[in-house]
Order: sequence, then C-alpha cells, then structure tokens
Amino acid sequence: MRVNVLRLLAGIAGLALMGVGGSLLLDVQDLMGVLEWLGGAVVLHDALIAPLVLLVGLVLVRGGVRGPVRGALLVAGALTAVALAVLLRPGPRANSTVLPLDYPRNWLLTLVAVATVTALLVAAKEVRSSRRRPPS
Repeated sequence: MRVNVLRLLAGIAGLALMGVGGSLLLDVQDLMGVLEWLGGAVVLHDALIAPLVLLVGLVLVRGGVRGPVRGALLVAGALTAVALAVLLRPGPRANSTVLPLDYPRNWLLTLVAVATVTALLVAAKEVRSSRRRPPS
C-alpha cells in the first residue's frame, strides 16, 4: 500500500513538472530548435545510452546489485545527455550571465552524488540480505 502511495505522489510530481516545462515552452522563440534538441535527446537515449547501460549491467555486474547499478548508469547517462550542450562548449562567452555557473564541476558533483546514493543502496541491500540468511 505504501509503495502505491509513493508511486502516486511521484506521478503527480512528474505531471506537475511536465506542466511547468510545457508552460515554459510557450515563451520559447525558436520552438523548432527546442523540439529538434528534445528529439535528439530521445534518440541519443534510446539508441545509445540505454543499450550501453544494459550491456554494461549484463557483462560487468552480477547478483542482486544489477538493478541499482543499471539505474545509476541510466541516470548518469541522462544527466550527461542534458549537460552535453554546456560540456561541449566550454570557454568564455560574450555574455557571462548566459551560463554563469561552473557546469562541468556541477555535472561531476551530480555524478558523484548518483554513485554515492547507488553505493549506499547496494550496501543497504547487502546488510538486509545478510540479516535474512541463517547463521552457518
């Protein structure tokens, strides 16, 4: 029952964020450019990131940790796809207020956070499974 409530809340939050994103699209001057970028992101994810993640998860990861590792790799791939624009175009800009943050550093920090949360989930799963095993 608790899982269903969490799924419902996650779904509501996702719909709300989709609404915010849709409303922001109304103010975009070059809508076709945005739609091309979004289409490219979908193709990049479905044709490259997802198959690579599944392959890496199949080849490198064994046991019960395969799911969390695959999930972390998918999140890392999606974060990288979103950050590609600023990662591939580093350097000074004519208008310093356009991209005012250190995006490569923030991208790396986010990847470290994803890896840390994944490691904690795997460790918690191991502890939980070791408690269920009868002592030898």
